[in-house]
Amino acid sequence: MDFKEPPTLLDIAIQCLLNHEPLAIQALQEIPRELFVPLFTAAFKGRHEKILSAMVKSWPFFCLHVGPLSMQEVQPKLWKVMVESLQLFPAENPASRSPKLRILDLTQHPGYKTKCPVITTTCKPCVRSCAYSERSLMKVQSQCSNSSSESEGQSPKTTMELLVSLSLDRSFRGNEYFALLLSKVEQSLGSLHLCCRDLRIKNLSECRSALSHLDLKCVSHLAVVEASLISVVPLLEQAVNLDSLSLSKITCRSFNERAFRNFLSQLSCMDHLKELSLSSFCLTDHLEHVLRVLPADLDFLQLLFCELSYSDLKFLSQCPQVNYLKLLDVSNNSIFWEDCEPFYCLLENLSGTLQHLAIDHCLLTDATLSILAPALSRCSQLRLFSFSSNPITMPMLRRILEYLTPMTQLKYVIYPIPMHCYGRWHDRVCLDQQKLVDVNAQLKIMLQEAERDDMCWITYTG
Repeated sequence: MDFKEPPTLLDIAIQCLLNHEPLAIQALQEIPRELFVPLFTAAFKGRHEKILSAMVKSWPFFCLHVGPLSMQEVQPKLWKVMVESLQLFPAENPASRSPKLRILDLTQHPGYKTKCPVITTTCKPCVRSCAYSERSLMKVQSQCSNSSSESEGQSPKTTMELLVSLSLDRSFRGNEYFALLLSKVEQSLGSLHLCCRDLRIKNLSECRSALSHLDLKCVSHLAVVEASLISVVPLLEQAVNLDSLSLSKITCRSFNERAFRNFLSQLSCMDHLKELSLSSFCLTDHLEHVLRVLPADLDFLQLLFCELSYSDLKFLSQCPQVNYLKLLDVSNNSIFWEDCEPFYCLLENLSGTLQHLAIDHCLLTDATLSILAPALSRCSQLRLFSFSSNPITMPMLRRILEYLTPMTQLKYVIYPIPMHCYGRWHDRVCLDQQKLVDVNAQLKIMLQEAERDDMCWITYTG
């Protein structure tokens, strides 16, 4: 039987307030500042829109981050409530609690707390405050302090930052949330900086008017789906502070064209880049040109459906830019595996850092895996290994499990359904479900015998 801890007096008091909205809203003028965060958390999770609105209006701290309170199904509605409640100008009622909120962060970063620690003279006012835009809070405050001696008697202009994640496509014009953001910026008369940190664009040609409202210097995570390389380059010229870049379904007529050279030039300027994902982006025999211009401390590299060649794989194994990868995904590339030495060397080079490895649907055979297994078993930091949709037999699957169970950090393995479970492996429509049940039962027994109940082995039947 599961026993839940009894609620604390604070929990009971907060629930009482939430059950009486008028009382809760009135109490915001009297309750200690320390109660705001737990009350906000409970109101957010309980979807109390009126209380959330009142709390934003009277928030007694410099910043408010909703990232730790991830609730995908209700976020858009609650975000709208909070944006509408932003106090852009001083409250008309001088008796009310004066709000100190200057940064409202609606991005999804669960690692941050709802509010930053108390401001000191030795640290930034907020860990998420914008550092790049000329309209950022820090830049404006710096300008105001520099000009204060010249304009004595004038109070510095009140500025605020609204941090958001946006997904733009051809339907953005009818997006109420995006329209609300633009309306709020217009109402602010220049005092509100709309800072987009995470930007996803589908059908770039349809979204140019929306992009004109954003300062792309602020963007740290950029994803573009369905575009020509020649149209992506101007975007990268503005988004110069990227930590993460994802390009999918990008067309490039020729690697000899100016567009590809300009693309490489922009990549070479991205000193902060930690994550690069290329999908459905043909790079046959040209991966070398991309990797050479990347920073030497890249963390994540995904190369999906990139039609990689043997020479691409060979350069990948020798490239110093990928020596410290934490994530590597080369799935859905029909790589020729007769010579496994490049990939073997790559695994050895990454043995001390690699945490996530995916080589799904790469035509891996028993012979290939038997060669790679020793190098794979030396990847001491590996936490997730995925090699699904490869033509592997049951004896090899059992052998791989024996190699992997001693790896204490490895918790998740996504394995391929063995070939004997199909009538013909290349025609995987007819799956014998009973054979698959037997496979799962065998793996479960082997995990129990290896005392690895903490290791999860799963597969996909789709």
